[in-house]
Amino acid sequence: MRGFAGFPAGSMKFTPLPNLFFSAVLPQIEDLAELKVTLHVVWILHQKKGFPRYVTLQELAADATLIGGLKKAGCADESSIRRALALAEARGTFLHLAVEAGGEAQDLYFLNTAKGREVLRKLRSGELDIGQITGPPHEAAITVERPNIITLYEQNVGLLTPIIVDELREAEKLYPADWIDDAFRQAVEYNRRNWRYIRRILERWAVEGRSDEKDWRDNKRVSDQRRYHRGQAR
Repeated sequence: MRGFAGFPAGSMKFTPLPNLFFSAVLPQIEDLAELKVTLHVVWILHQKKGFPRYVTLQELAADATLIGGLKKAGCADESSIRRALALAEARGTFLHLAVEAGGEAQDLYFLNTAKGREVLRKLRSGELDIGQITGPPHEAAITVERPNIITLYEQNVGLLTPIIVDELREAEKLYPADWIDDAFRQAVEYNRRNWRYIRRILERWAVEGRSDEKDWRDNKRVSDQRRYHRGQAR
């Protein structure tokens, strides 16, 4: 194994990672290539300038630093990189968009942050234009198990009590799974790691709807909850 001399003294450049990566994403990654590609993409995105920021599959396949690191894991070809990206996309770390620009097909990858999701929405709606959207490739069909509400609570809030478990189970029946995921994510982002805050988010969305979801009124479970909470307020 090649040794490392240590980080030098003085000022150094740093690549930031959200704390949520260490508490919710890193513990779930089992594939070494996925981990290496994920960290490398975050590093590249942090160095990029301009808007929007994304990395392409072509960039990664030609990146000597990434390829050198993947060789250690025996997976340095483009198909291995694509599979690692598919794992990260399925996990929810990255957002993926396939486009055609200048007659060339490209796979774009964005970090799954609020800004990244907004960029993707604008690209799909035509508010931003970086090429013709052709749809995602279908070579890799990989499924990552979504953590249930109990797991989300343990990872992001803390120890469970019987009363909290009952409330979590009830909320899991009442609200869509993606709402629960997003409510926990918002609580972590605002450092409000408690169930009361998360529950209020879900209740507000059920009554008022979500500005980032145009079809919330068509969701039967949400419509039922909206009527329930309005009845409770009377």
